Amino acid sequence: MTLQGWVSFKKHAAGFVYLASRRLAVPNNYKHVCLFSQSAANMAEEAKKLAAYAAVDNHIQVQQVLLPSTNGPCVLSLSLLAERVRQEKLNIVCVPTSFQARQLILQHGLTLSDLDRHPELDVAIDGADEVDKDLTLIKGGGGCLTQEKIVAGCAKHFVVIADYRKDSKALGQQWKKGVPVEVIPMAHVPVSRTIAKRFGGEANLRMAVSKAGPVVTDNSNFILDWKFEHAQNWKEVNTAIKMIPGVVETGLFVGMAERAYFGMEDGSVQVRDPAVN
Repeated sequence: MTLQGWVSFKKHAAGFVYLASRRLAVPNNYKHVCLFSQSAANMAEEAKKLAAYAAVDNHIQVQQVLLPSTNGPCVLSLSLLAERVRQEKLNIVCVPTSFQARQLILQHGLTLSDLDRHPELDVAIDGADEVDKDLTLIKGGGGCLTQEKIVAGCAKHFVVIADYRKDSKALGQQWKKGVPVEVIPMAHVPVSRTIAKRFGGEANLRMAVSKAGPVVTDNSNFILDWKFEHAQNWKEVNTAIKMIPGVVETGLFVGMAERAYFGMEDGSVQVRDPAVN
């Protein structure tokens, strides 16, 4: 069995109770549940841990292939996963989406693989910069949107973990940095102009912080951050942007996630499934 994200859901699993209100109680062996007295940054970090706990406990099975990501929640999940592998003797294989994820997998003593050897994954668990009411995601704040979308597309199940700050009714309410778009370097100016002309807003080249010049992805490309002005038909916009010559991939994940776990301020975990049309 192969796993890309990380979990299959059970009503009662490892100390979590699935409540009718669509929230999960904190695990009974988890000590960091008093979030109210903490700073905002620490509170968000603890909320991420709660979501990671829920996802790993509910979606990890005996023999799977996983896809750990590069973002904070999944870094937390790796340590939880490694603990379960040691305690329960699970046969887990991990497929990374970045150099950082690869190093963390090795650091935790987990089995490393790739899409050449495991092209089909059971579950993918990943974070997001923002999640709307329909489970449409903005991803790519860390610059690995193309790899993350490839792996999510190879998974039978794609699960998202995030804290309460990433939860929005509509994209753009919480995340103000725009939709990342990975582009071939020579095309960044014409692509930026085309996006702004067709969809409004502005698409700016992402500049690096610790070096001079733009951010360069693991694929040796540039990233544009499109700051849109209003809500869009995200499925149509995603397809249209990808058709612009020079675009590699967008950070819009439309119709891909099947469940999201949000660590909340009160120490609970809220679960969201796609709306049934």
